[in-house]
Amino acid sequence: MDTRTKKLNFTVPPTAILELTYKCNHFCKFCSCPWEMEVEGYPKYAKGDEMDFTQWKDALGVLHSLGVKNISISGGEALLSPFLLDLLDYVRKENLFNQDSDIVLISNGLAMNEDFLKAFKCYDVHLSMSLPGIDTFAQHTGVDNAAGVLHWFEIAKKMGVHTTVNVTVTKQNYHELFKTLAMGLIAGADTILLNRFLPGGRGLSYFNDLMLNKEQLNGMLNIAEEVLEHSNRIGSVGTEFPRCIVDDIDKYERLRIGTICAAAKDFFVVDPSGYIRTCNHSPRKVGHIFDSDIVSDVEYWNSFSTRAYIPKQCISCNEVSFCDCGCREVAAIVKGRINEMDPCFDN
Repeated sequence: MDTRTKKLNFTVPPTAILELTYKCNHFCKFCSCPWEMEVEGYPKYAKGDEMDFTQWKDALGVLHSLGVKNISISGGEALLSPFLLDLLDYVRKENLFNQDSDIVLISNGLAMNEDFLKAFKCYDVHLSMSLPGIDTFAQHTGVDNAAGVLHWFEIAKKMGVHTTVNVTVTKQNYHELFKTLAMGLIAGADTILLNRFLPGGRGLSYFNDLMLNKEQLNGMLNIAEEVLEHSNRIGSVGTEFPRCIVDDIDKYERLRIGTICAAAKDFFVVDPSGYIRTCNHSPRKVGHIFDSDIVSDVEYWNSFSTRAYIPKQCISCNEVSFCDCGCREVAAIVKGRINEMDPCFDN
């Protein structure tokens, strides 16, 4: 490990999410990528020049020297990166990071082909594909490709590639959630990742159209648990829930529900230009991968790593030691500060 790690005044999480490209071939209403934010009155996320393969190799070296153990890959749409397979090959051949751990890759599946799947099998990639509805797929993404995603789950299963069906639940696809999850698993997905819609990026423009109410938030958890029980699988919720929003959080046996934010604790993000963010939802750049200290906005970073962001309304709660009161970055996006209430409390 690089000796500079000892001089850093912040903790480096074990996992880095690499956003390889700003490009995407979907136009998702629920997209949280900060560079897609179009609402007036909010800061515009300035895109830099995308790093090339040589720069990404250098970035991987920095991450390795800092003690990062695992990487995940996303975008934009990761499959649109011209050097995706070269990067996977480099990571495995150079024995970077945890070689016993899968590399998680998040994709919308539109550009998928068998060559990608062969490579994913070779490089131990766990593929997470987005399926935001069956009948409402095009309504959410601008692309009519639900059948295509299901097809690639089927082919991936045959080729031995481990997969997750990734569903962002919105007001508009809630009514078909059971069908969506069931069809993803039937097609071949090994497990499910459930995300409640969180306003940010382009999604902020569709806040009222997509935001779930408390009844629907509990309903999505119940539906997922039922599907998992029928299929004898396990799944997880990718975005933290306030415990007091969930009617009975301890009743779920197959669905893992997180209540503590993992940003700047378990993972952080490197954007396509090399800027560092606490999480994929965050529009705030806190440093750059090639800066001497990596993170320059240490106060903001440490607000997450030390959980110094609890809303004043929640400080006296008996469960505050294991609940972050929802998504702190979304609270900052919608209400201006990370210690405000999650907007899920408003519906």
